[in-house]
Amino acid sequence: MIRILVVDDHRLVRAGIVQLLEEADDIEVVGEAGDGLEAIEQVAALQPDLVLMDLSMPRLDGRAATERIVSDNEHARVVVLTSFSDREDVLKALDAGAVGYLLKDAPPEELVAGIRSAARDELPLAPRAARELVGAWRGTRGSTDLTAREMDVLVLLADGLPNKVIAHHLGISEKTVKAHVTQIFQALGVTDRTQAALWVTRNGLSAHWQARRERLRTGQA
Repeated sequence: MIRILVVDDHRLVRAGIVQLLEEADDIEVVGEAGDGLEAIEQVAALQPDLVLMDLSMPRLDGRAATERIVSDNEHARVVVLTSFSDREDVLKALDAGAVGYLLKDAPPEELVAGIRSAARDELPLAPRAARELVGAWRGTRGSTDLTAREMDVLVLLADGLPNKVIAHHLGISEKTVKAHVTQIFQALGVTDRTQAALWVTRNGLSAHWQARRERLRTGQA
């Protein structure tokens, strides 16, 4: 059973999330919190397996609460759940120790799947959010966000796979992979595969894309 603490300052939103999660046989909502300070207290008292954390809250926001929770609890897992209105807040929450990021407007099954993924230490990141985060991390290095397929290529490229093997995993031609690699280099402002792999590592994407990489390599994506 996955024991969850739901943190959101809006009671109706929180109630809806709780109701949704309680429909899952393997999830138990053990507590709720309306702000970051209350979340810290509840984590200490309840020791949940996972904290579903809103970002914009009174008294103490989700980023600061995440940092405190992760610092005080070695095994704490925090998944950010919010609308994607402020990318900088999301990036700060991930830097603070959140293991993943899910969108409030995601389909219910995606939310539940993300929670299960986090419980398995697979570090969930909503695909739509991932595309936005690439653009945010890239800063001023380009104006065109990577497509979902380019992100897949980048994940495998950063793992050291050659174009031929990447093509096999993704079910596309080697020529298409080369075209994607060229676009990725231009978008990231790098000139070779080593620089691209370093860019992924330096920007903290390798950990958040670990599960995605494994699914791609095993043909389960």
